[in-house]
Order: sequence, then C-alpha cells, then structure tokens
Amino acid sequence: MTGRPIAVPVERSLRPARPGVELLLVLGVSLGQSAVYSVLSLADALTRGPLNQQTQTLNPQQNDRVVFDLIEQVLAIAFPLVPVALALYLMGPGVLRRIGLDARHPGFDLGGGMLLAACIGIPGLALYFGAVALNLNSNVDTSGIGPQWYAVPVLVLSALRAALQEEVIVVAFLVDRLGMKGWRFWAVVLTSALLRGSYHLYQGFGGFVGNAVMGVVFVLVYRRWGRLGPLVVAHFLLDLVSFVGYDLLKQLAPGLLP
Repeated sequence: MTGRPIAVPVERSLRPARPGVELLLVLGVSLGQSAVYSVLSLADALTRGPLNQQTQTLNPQQNDRVVFDLIEQVLAIAFPLVPVALALYLMGPGVLRRIGLDARHPGFDLGGGMLLAACIGIPGLALYFGAVALNLNSNVDTSGIGPQWYAVPVLVLSALRAALQEEVIVVAFLVDRLGMKGWRFWAVVLTSALLRGSYHLYQGFGGFVGNAVMGVVFVLVYRRWGRLGPLVVAHFLLDLVSFVGYDLLKQLAPGLLP
C-alpha cells in the first residue's frame, strides 16, 4: 500500500547572513588553526635554542613507504582545499567572476602575477637570509620528500594549493566578510596582513614580517585591480621557485646560494 507523500515545509526566507561567524568558522578549520599551531611551534623553538640552528621542513615526507607517502601527500594537498570551497560557496553564486578568479583576463592575471612575484620575491629572499643571519629565523628546508619520482609533481600541486588556500581565504573571503561587518578598509588590511604573518611564525620573526608585508601589498593590489587571479599566480610562482627552483639551483650551482 502506498501512502501519501510527506509534505516538506519550505522556509519562506533564508536565515540572514552572519559574516563574522562564517569567517571564524572557516578560519577555525583552515589558516586560523594553522596560526595557533604556528605560534606554539615558535614558542617551542625559542625554548630549544638559537633559531638559526634549527630547521623547519616544508612538504615533509609523510610515510617511509613510497606508495603510502604518495597517497598521503595527495591527501595533504586535497583536504586543505575543502575550506576554500566552503568559503567560495558562502560567498554565493557568481563568486569566481566577482572576485576575479575566472578566465576572463588570463593575460592580465599572468602578467600581473609575474610582476607581483618579482616585486615580492627578491626582497623576500634577502629578508630571509638576513633574518637567519641575525638569529631571527629558522632555516627553512622547502622539501623533505627526497629524490622520489613524484616529488616535483607533488611540490607543484602543493604550491598551487597554498596559493588558492591563502588568497581565497585571507584576501577574498576575509575582505568580503569584514566589509559586510562594516570594518574600515585599513583595519581589514592590517587584519589580513597579521593573519598571514601569524601562520608563518613557525619559521621565525623574519617569516612573520615578510609575509605580513606581503599581506598588505596583496590586499592593496586586490582592491586596486579587483581581481584575485594575479595574486594566485604570484603566490604560486613564489612557492614554485621556493619548493622546486631553490633545490634545483643548489644542485646545478653548488655554493651559489647559502
């Protein structure tokens, strides 16, 4: 016997947006959480000895067996992108076009990103070596994967993951939500910059300062150009050079770099 279908009530109006709560929840499962662990990591390092005698490894080996290491590397790239998708979803339909993460201006995004990467990367490298020399920063090993066949593809994907994660959440979503809260623009800029610097504190004080300055520049550029694409390109190029190019240059020209 077939009964009557159950009538599901439909709400007449959606619950009003709560931008502050949404921002805190997204940060709590992504870069805000990273900031807390980064502060803890710095405190631990400071109690162990001089920072420039310690090393922080990015993209570490996940497993001593190749197959499982590869699987875990891919998962470590994929899962952090879930909060990125959540942030984009919360910003509503047409978000990629509104924030400039679509394919309407590929030449502008690529050219602007390359210019931005050059302006940020060269001073950033000098700041890093200076901070290490002054015992304000740990040494950073950009890859702990080793000479595995999948190392370069994983590092490229890791650079892309970092670019999307940081620029979507710390620039586009944060600017959008704090703007909805009525924050003044410079308060938004400083908040974004301090957040970006804080989840790099595991590297030391040089990592904090360099990334905070980068955060200020990126939000100003985002406001000026109205597109997130160049920021993602710039961040991807910076991390690609750090993850892949630095070790490659050391192998090709030993002694050229510290």
